[in-house]
Amino acid sequence: MNYGYAPLHDQFDTVKLDETDEPNRYFIQLYQHVVSAVDLTNRDVLEIGSGRGGGASYIKRYLKPKALTGVDFSDRAIQFCNHAHDVDGLSFIKGDAESLPFNAERFDVVINIESSHCYGSMAAFLANVKRVLRHNGYLFYADLRNRNDVAVLQRQMEQSGMKILKREDITQNVVRSLDLDNERKLLLIRALFHNWLLKPFQEFAGVKGSKIYESFQSGTMVYLHYVLQK
Repeated sequence: MNYGYAPLHDQFDTVKLDETDEPNRYFIQLYQHVVSAVDLTNRDVLEIGSGRGGGASYIKRYLKPKALTGVDFSDRAIQFCNHAHDVDGLSFIKGDAESLPFNAERFDVVINIESSHCYGSMAAFLANVKRVLRHNGYLFYADLRNRNDVAVLQRQMEQSGMKILKREDITQNVVRSLDLDNERKLLLIRALFHNWLLKPFQEFAGVKGSKIYESFQSGTMVYLHYVLQK
């Protein structure tokens, strides 16, 4: 449920995966790249916008935080996650990214991947992240923006009250992921949909020829990764 990440020819941060996780390699590699700056072992982790829960499941199983809580605004997503991901120390609850249902200083790490472009207020989201993070806690963030909005995002990060430790443009890594995973996605979509839904799901998946793929290729859409510290 993200556009994925693939190393370029001079990069070597691929992930060793169990056979059952291998079909989701590129999605998982995005998570791994985004959180790789800090050892998550025995930390309390929150994912905001956890979606269908695959990223949270990967992090809990492979990176060994003490506990991981996934929050999503969708009731159906939470119901799916609680049914599909039976992992010790992993839980999912309904919540609003702009009004998180947690006490202050509850988590060591907050993860937010490919979700914030849907929020009504980035300022409210970032204020909530800062509130629930413990002292010296981290926000690991990745999302897409129209190129014209990149400066706005940078300003929002600067005004968050947290320190920017890293800012990285990973657009080309996302495009490479979309290229490498294109045929698998097309086969899966064609197997599942045979009517008017075929085209919308191809757009949603970012296959070659889709508007989002062409936007990344042309540079009108940018994919950014940030690490912030409270």
